[in-house]
Amino acid sequence: MDAEQPAISSTDDAGVVDFKAAPIRARRIKFSYPQGSMNRHYVSDDLIMSHVVSMLSSVFPEGEDFFIRSVKYYKDEIAHATLRAQVDGFIGQEATHGREHREINEHLQEMGYPTRINDRLTKRALAMIYRHAPHKFSLAMTAGLEHYTATLASLLLTNTEARALLTSDEVRGLLLWHAYEEVEHKAVAFDVYRTIGGSEALRIGTMRGIHITFLGLVTVSTLASMLTDRATYNPARLLRSVAAMRTNPWINRDVLRELGTYTRRGFHPSDNPTDYLLKTWRSELFGDQGILTDNLVGGRQRRSDRC
Repeated sequence: MDAEQPAISSTDDAGVVDFKAAPIRARRIKFSYPQGSMNRHYVSDDLIMSHVVSMLSSVFPEGEDFFIRSVKYYKDEIAHATLRAQVDGFIGQEATHGREHREINEHLQEMGYPTRINDRLTKRALAMIYRHAPHKFSLAMTAGLEHYTATLASLLLTNTEARALLTSDEVRGLLLWHAYEEVEHKAVAFDVYRTIGGSEALRIGTMRGIHITFLGLVTVSTLASMLTDRATYNPARLLRSVAAMRTNPWINRDVLRELGTYTRRGFHPSDNPTDYLLKTWRSELFGDQGILTDNLVGGRQRRSDRC
C-alpha cells in the first residue's frame, strides 16, 4: 500500500487556502487497562504530573465532541472537496479520541482521580458556549485549542524526556496515537474557519482568552484533584514533585514560543512544520513492527487500518 501523505494546507499571498493533501482517515484502534496495570501515580511516580495528565484526559471527551460540533456546523459551506474530506477524517479521529479517553477516564476514576465530575463540568461549560455564543466563536475556540493540542503533541513526539515520564506502556501508547493524529489534522479546524470567513481579530482575540482560561482551568482542576489524594498531604512527596517542575520537559520556552505564534496576524498551522514527525512516526507506530500495531482493530491482518 502506498505511504500515507500528511494533511497539509497553506495560504497564498491572497489569503486563499491551498489544499495539497489526501483526506485524513480515522484509525480503528483500542486500548485496555486491566485492573492493577497502572500505578497510582502513573506519570513517572510524580504526584503533580499524574494529576495534570488525568485532568487533561478528563476534558478530552467533551472537548472533542465540542470540536466536532463546531466544525460540522459549517461543513455544508465548504466547497473544496479536499477540505470536506479532511473534515470527515477530523470528525472520525476526534470521535475515536473521545471514546478512548472515556475508557481511560473510567479507569482513572476507579484509581481515585475525579475525572467524572470534571467531565460533567466540562460538558456544561461547553454546552453553554455552543448554545449561547455565535457558532463562529465556537469554531475560533476549536481552532485555537487545536493549536494547543498540536503543540503539546509535537513536544511528545520530539522530546524523549517528555515520553520518558509516561512510564505506563498503555498510557504512553494512547498519548502517542492521540499526538500523531493531532499533528495530522492540526490545520483542519483552522482551514474551515478561514474558509467560512472568520476574521483575524476574532481568531487572535479568542486565542488570547484561551491562554488565560486554559492555564487557569488546568491549574484549578489539578489542585482540586490533588486535594483528594492522600499523597498530597505528605510534605516530602509534595515538595519533591514541586521541585521536579523546574526541569519538567513539558514546561519550556519552546512550547510557550510555539503557542504564541498563533496570535501573529497571517499565521497558519503549517508555519510550524511537523510533516517530518508524521513520516518518522508512521512506521514507528503503525508499521509491521509498530508500537501500536496490535492495538489496531484486526491487528496485523488489517493492514488497511494502519494508515
